[in-house]
Order: sequence, then structure tokens, then C-alpha cells
Amino acid sequence: MKLSFSTLLFLLVFFSSCKEDPKDRAMEQEKETQKREVIFSNINNGWNFNSQPINQTSSELRTNWAEWRVFLNELGQKPKSSIGAFQQKAKTLSKRAAELNNNIPIKYDLPEIKSRIAVITTKVNALNLYINLNQIPDKKIVELVQEVNTELASMQSQFDEIKRKSEIKIEEGEADMIRILDTARAIPTNPVPKIIK
Repeated sequence: MKLSFSTLLFLLVFFSSCKEDPKDRAMEQEKETQKREVIFSNINNGWNFNSQPINQTSSELRTNWAEWRVFLNELGQKPKSSIGAFQQKAKTLSKRAAELNNNIPIKYDLPEIKSRIAVITTKVNALNLYINLNQIPDKKIVELVQEVNTELASMQSQFDEIKRKSEIKIEEGEADMIRILDTARAIPTNPVPKIIK
């Protein structure tokens, strides 16, 4: 069982390199803790959703449409304690945003509202994704919060526009004119030939 000098030297170098310096580890942990505190502070300062209705229509919908009310209430509750609390809130918001497609009032169950709900859901899901990464991109999260606020304002403006359009009275004969102009009801230009027997 002869060990050569080079093997012995290799083992000595290998085992000495495996030792960690506790001071280095403590410094790395301290840097990581400071980094997480800065990220928490940035997210805490930027996590400001506009959860209040911006017009009368949105306010009325808040009382009549449970999913909309619950979503706005969730947006209004800001987590305070830790990154974990923000992660849990993002998960809850993601679930509530997906529920917005349920029980949309008939008057507002239109493609323009559904597309805005889809955009809000996508942005909230992205927020949930980014906040649950190992290396949390705090600037991207703050940017997504602002984008969600923009989309919420757009959706509420669309609610108001739909309400205003529905309150415009139809003039006498306008319904008949719309029916006449409907191309789906038009007579086909190529009539089907009749077979003579």
C-alpha cells in the first residue's frame, strides 16, 4: 500500500480546499440579508395598487359583482411583514384575477371586457411568477404593479363607455336599419341552382 508523494500531495490540497472559512460564510450571509432587505424595501414601496373605483359604473359593479369586489379588496390589502407575505398575496391575487371571468354581469359580458380581464390576469400571473423566483427582480415587480394599475383604469373606463352607449336611445326605425345592414342576414349572391327532374 504505497502512496506516491503526488497522490499524498493531491489529497492534502483537496482536503484543505474543502474547508470553509466561517468568517467568509458569515459575510456572505450578511450580504445576502442586506440584499433581501433592499429588495423587500423596494417591493414594499412600489406595491401600491389603485383598488378604488375610478367612476360611478365601476363603483356600482363593485356592489353587484362579487368577483370584482373581492379582487379590488385583495388589491387594497398590502402585505407588511416579509417577502413571504408578498409571495402569498401575489398567489392570492393571481387566483382572484382568474375568477374575474366568473359571473360577469350580462351587460358587460363582452369581448372588450373579457380581453381586459385576460390582460390583467396575465400581468398578475407574471407578478406572481417574478416574486417567487430565487433572485427576485424587484424593479420588474414594481413595473408590473404599475402596469396592472394602468390596465385596471382601462377596464373601468371601458365599463363606463359600455354604460354610456347602452343609455343612448334608439331612434324610430334605427333597429330596422341595423337589421337591414346586417350582412349575415343578406341574400347570397350565388343562389343555389334548382335541379329539374
